[in-house]
Amino acid sequence: MLALFVVRPGATRLKTRIANSVGMALQRRVEISNVHVHLLPAPGFDLDGFVVNDDPAFGAEPVLRAQEVTALLRLSSLVHGRLEISRLSLTEPSLNLVRRDDGRWNIENFLERTAQIAVAPTGKSSAEARPGFPYIEADRGRINFKFGAEKKPFAITDAKYALWQDSENSWGMRLRGQPVRSDLNLSDTGTIRISGAWQRAAHLHETPVRFSAEWDGGQLGQLSKFVSGEDRGWRGAVNTTLEVSGTPANLLVRGDGLVQDFHRYDIANNALDLKAHCEAQYGVGERRFRQIFCLSPVGDGSLSLTGDASNVLGPRRYSLHLSANRIPLQSVLALVRRAKKDLPNDLRAEGSFEGLFDARSSEAGSGVVLTGEGRATDILLHSESAKADFAVEEIPFVLASGGSSASKKLRGRREASEPGDARLSVGPFSMKLARAGTTAIQGWIARRGYSISVKGDADVRRVLQMSRVAGIPVVHPAATGPVKLDLQVAGQWAGFGAPTIAGTAELHSVEAEIRGLNRPLEISTARIALNDSETKVDGISAMAAGTHWTGSLSLPRHCTAPCPLKFDLHADEISTDRLNGWLNPNPPVRPWYRFSANAPARSPSFPAEIKASGTLAADRILIRNFSAERATAKVELERGQLRVSDLRADVLGGKHRGDWRMDFTAKAPVYVGAGTLDAIVLNHLGDAMHQNWVSGTATGKYQIEMAGLSADDLFDSAKADLHFTMRDGTFPRVLVSSAPLHVRRFSGALSLRKGDVELEQATLESPTATYAVTGTVSDSRKLDLKLVPDGSAGLTVTGTLAEPRVAAIRRPETQAALKP
Repeated sequence: MLALFVVRPGATRLKTRIANSVGMALQRRVEISNVHVHLLPAPGFDLDGFVVNDDPAFGAEPVLRAQEVTALLRLSSLVHGRLEISRLSLTEPSLNLVRRDDGRWNIENFLERTAQIAVAPTGKSSAEARPGFPYIEADRGRINFKFGAEKKPFAITDAKYALWQDSENSWGMRLRGQPVRSDLNLSDTGTIRISGAWQRAAHLHETPVRFSAEWDGGQLGQLSKFVSGEDRGWRGAVNTTLEVSGTPANLLVRGDGLVQDFHRYDIANNALDLKAHCEAQYGVGERRFRQIFCLSPVGDGSLSLTGDASNVLGPRRYSLHLSANRIPLQSVLALVRRAKKDLPNDLRAEGSFEGLFDARSSEAGSGVVLTGEGRATDILLHSESAKADFAVEEIPFVLASGGSSASKKLRGRREASEPGDARLSVGPFSMKLARAGTTAIQGWIARRGYSISVKGDADVRRVLQMSRVAGIPVVHPAATGPVKLDLQVAGQWAGFGAPTIAGTAELHSVEAEIRGLNRPLEISTARIALNDSETKVDGISAMAAGTHWTGSLSLPRHCTAPCPLKFDLHADEISTDRLNGWLNPNPPVRPWYRFSANAPARSPSFPAEIKASGTLAADRILIRNFSAERATAKVELERGQLRVSDLRADVLGGKHRGDWRMDFTAKAPVYVGAGTLDAIVLNHLGDAMHQNWVSGTATGKYQIEMAGLSADDLFDSAKADLHFTMRDGTFPRVLVSSAPLHVRRFSGALSLRKGDVELEQATLESPTATYAVTGTVSDSRKLDLKLVPDGSAGLTVTGTLAEPRVAAIRRPETQAALKP
């Protein structure tokens, strides 16, 4: 040993001897690129390019490859002139585990050879002629898996493992690492720990083995992505343990699984733990699980699985039986709550479920045949927040796959199924959703989705309660009245999309109290039709704000709120006073349209949430003392902005056409309008004001802007301009020369500001003279007008519209009025 410090032997010449020594222990051909001798801290070699070749029957790729390996010498072998390795330490090695097409693994050959060749234990205490099995350890390694010629993306990284010979006839190993997929970016897949031991035997299938494995800390979403290639949307911490003991011909397998805080990715609830324990006998040679028994406690009941399965890695053959024994429906609800959104937090369930279901491989060797049945009994659902109680005596369940005889009986109600798709049929069963009559419910649940049909008589209030209990998003008015249903509720599990509802609902004598409205909406008849693209309501006959409405509505499905509502409505009579009282019962506190940023935090009313457009027709519109007949308009409402375009109506015996815009987001609503008036009969204007002060016809063009919550506020804030032309009329109370003032033509501009009307550039042509008219009419209808003719004394008109006073203007005043 002292001489080695002075004379260093050529390490390169030792490569062959070292490779043979390691290869004899591993029973594989070993290759080494370079060897470096080191004496401290213990005599040994640093090996570069360390490669352990695989059996050619499993492929040409090495079974083990490591760029850096430290091999320590067994000192006792040096004394006897032999080169024997006691420890191999591999840094970042790559290990390939290969499964051949016939089901054999490349490590089986290694185990067989070590069983046949006498090798001394790793920790042998005395010098022997037999080589000792080295202690093999690896750090930061990678373990790859290969099935035939295909290299799988599954691997174990950051692996730390060791292999040694415990005693004369037994070996031991341990492994710790993180499972990954090379084709996916995964995290939180947990840690795998495996430890075990096996003994020497004459034949491999007689080798006694004892292994234990644990997969700890994995997140369910990442593990589902690891297994299937995509995140299935489930969350929870997974911990599984597995124990294997016996011989390969007859192994006893025990396993326990635990998922903590199980839930859907977008649902946060209290912790729910799922547990299961399984036992089975397994034969490696026949690749068969026998006497499978799994038990999972569920509340006061349990789920148990029994049966056999063979060839689990090939064309599987199995016969399994699942038994549900008195499972409380509250426990089932706890599981459903983690899978279904929008269920009421206080929803409770009473009752129990029992059933027996079988799964077996088809005779053709591919596919599965599922059969079975079960029933839920004494069901009661209760939710205080939804103010709902629903009781059902019994709900039957039948499980059948596409190839089973039971499925043929159910084919009539499985129109959307795929060939061979297995389904759990639910019902039919009856539910009391109305005072008179019942509702029939039935459906199916499959791997890809579900479908439930609801037919029969019900009450609107009970239907809305059931929708809330089932987690189906619906509008929530307080409505009562009968409805006839023929609906189909269907959905897909992928992506956890909201269910779609199709079919029809016929309403009769329904009253609905809608948030923000003063009185209920009374629906005499209406038919709601739902399809894939839209919801359409036609045949409407309803009363709202003292008005009888008919027509139709439609809105698209699967849209983000607010959905655009389309309508085509007709009203017999619309009164602005009644409409304001219906929409705005208490303006000083909070009008229905108040939803600006400065408004108090509370849920907006239904009218404030909608986005609507369409056509509106009315036989009559009452605006205080004024009325319009046969009105039509195009209406748009969005985010508090109401636009009324092409508003046409018969007004005061003539025609009106104009456009209006109303902004309800301001502190006081703003109204802006513009339009034309044609062939107005002024006698009707006097009648509307209850004063016979004018006659004739007129045309005009107006622009107006006003704001406020009351009529007084609107009048005080109004700013208006009217260009008018009056023909062939009279002012019967304006007496000129003891006769009413007759008008051939009167034109000009009216300007309304702060309640006062001012005449500008007005000219009045009478049979006797032509007057330039100026002056004002105050908000109290007081007159201050001057009529100045060409070349003669003018007139002043004072007083009121009801009692005007006409006086002559003295000549100097007339001249002053005519100065430019």
